[in-house]
Amino acid sequence: MASEVTLRIVRKVAELAREQWDALADGATPFMKWDWLDSLEQAGCVSDQTGWLPHHVVAEKAGQLVAACPMYLKLHSMGEFVFDYEWADAAQRVGIQYYPKMLVGIPFTPVTGRRFLTAAGEERAPLVRLLGQALVKIAKDNKISSVHVNFCLADELEALEQIGFFPRVGIQFHWQNRSFNSFDDYLGSFRSDRRNKIKRERREMEQRGITIRAYEGEELTPKHLRTMFRLYKDHVDRLYYGRQYLSQRFFDELQRRFAGNLCLMLAERSGKIIAGTFNVRDETAMYGRYWGAFEEHPFLHFNVCYYSAIEHSICMGLSRFEAGAGGSFKQLRGLDPQHTTSVHYFVDGNLRRAVERFLHHEREMIRRKRDMLLENSQIKPEHQEP
Repeated sequence: MASEVTLRIVRKVAELAREQWDALADGATPFMKWDWLDSLEQAGCVSDQTGWLPHHVVAEKAGQLVAACPMYLKLHSMGEFVFDYEWADAAQRVGIQYYPKMLVGIPFTPVTGRRFLTAAGEERAPLVRLLGQALVKIAKDNKISSVHVNFCLADELEALEQIGFFPRVGIQFHWQNRSFNSFDDYLGSFRSDRRNKIKRERREMEQRGITIRAYEGEELTPKHLRTMFRLYKDHVDRLYYGRQYLSQRFFDELQRRFAGNLCLMLAERSGKIIAGTFNVRDETAMYGRYWGAFEEHPFLHFNVCYYSAIEHSICMGLSRFEAGAGGSFKQLRGLDPQHTTSVHYFVDGNLRRAVERFLHHEREMIRRKRDMLLENSQIKPEHQEP
């Protein structure tokens, strides 16, 4: 197969035909669509200036795309959600230049999904290995410290382990639709004390005259997206560690060409939008991404980010809601811990061995943490995953 396939790097996804890329991305999360990746590039969110330099690797056969992965040359470790600052510090201490590094993933998006797209009818594992070998060769030939593949699938992990990548596990909190027909069904899956607390938190919205509803697809106007950008930016600006990765133009681009995959949960009071979340969804799942509020009210965050999103997911028949990275408090709202996976390759042998030892101990620690979290689940045992 390798002799039939040619590999090349493209500096922007716009160099590739949208139809060919999206044919590869069929069945992947919306974040792998051509429009999402191109919007990030057109809006300048990923660029030389932001330290995300697109170098997408594609494989072609007879002029047709048969495989591809979105790859970025990174000048820092921000916006990845798989934290490797300790590795960078360790490399610096022993005189290894850690940056730039190579990252296969979706910028600013901690969502698990395909990182290596392959064409229907092609054998997938050999193509994943081929792209992985190409990434390693690029790193070695250009004296780049490392290659990282974030939030990948199990079959990609298996293929890349065979060529020397190391796995790393993490934890996120996801809501699973266990055949719920209504929000009351969802509440019925909780232990009684937590169920009563959620009811009280929901009542607080009614008592304060706050309504929350979903806006999707053709309902979304440029004004909606401009308001959501203001909410996003206001929230980032309030955080001492906040970083604004996205621009108004990015939100404008998505409203124009990605609205079919967007869902805004907007809270209104006295005719004004006071809070909202930016979510992306497809036919099976919703992915919570950004939140902001112009006013502060008790339990507003939980109602907008979680309860309303879960209620809408049930209404739309979605199988799960992924609320993003971090936040063990999410477990109190019925989102239980799920493993995430990334894989990593290091060119320098000493750094490679040091990271391998670290990951061995970290994996056991993460496993114990997830077991402990599951033991403290707020979901009744009969509703938990086996």
